[in-house]
Amino acid sequence: MRWPLLFALVIYALILSGSHVYARGVYQEPEAFLQETFANDVPKAEVVWVTRSIRPVVEKILGHKPNALRIRYWRRESRSAWIMEEIGKEKPITTGIVVRDGNIERVKVLVFRESRGWEVRHDFFTDQFKGATIKSDYLLDKPIDGISGATLSVRALRKLARLALFLDQHVRTKE
Repeated sequence: MRWPLLFALVIYALILSGSHVYARGVYQEPEAFLQETFANDVPKAEVVWVTRSIRPVVEKILGHKPNALRIRYWRRESRSAWIMEEIGKEKPITTGIVVRDGNIERVKVLVFRESRGWEVRHDFFTDQFKGATIKSDYLLDKPIDGISGATLSVRALRKLARLALFLDQHVRTKE
C-alpha cells in the first residue's frame, strides 16, 4: 500500500522539478528577428558608443553601469532594431526591440534563461509596449502592467524598452 503512494509522490516531484525548465529557451534567434524585422534585407549594423555624454542617462535607465561600451543596432530610414540584454533575477534576458519614429513598434523576448518570469515572452505582455515613447524623465509614457511572479523580468524589459527609445532618439538627433 505504501509503495504506490511513494511512487506517485516521486513522479509528482519529478514533474514539479522540471515544470519550469520549459520556461528557458531560445524563442527566436537574433538573426531571425532581424530578418523578420527588415523583410530579409538586414542593413549593416551600426554602433552607439556609451560616451561620457550619454553614460549618466544610460546608467539612470538601467539602474547600474552598462555592461558594454558600445551597443549595436540596425537602422533603415526611421526604423531601428535593438538587440540587448538585461538581467532578470540572475541571468540575462535577450530582447529585440523595434523603434519607428520614436515609438516602440515591437518588443520580442528572444532568449530567456531564468527559471521564473518567462510569461514576459507572450504577446499579451509585449503588446503593451506598442506605441510607447519616453518622456523627458526617461520613463515610458504609458503604463506597463506587471505579471505576478515575473516582477524582475518585467522590470528588465521595461528598462530595455526605455533604453532602446533613448538610444534611438540619441542617434536620430546626431544626424
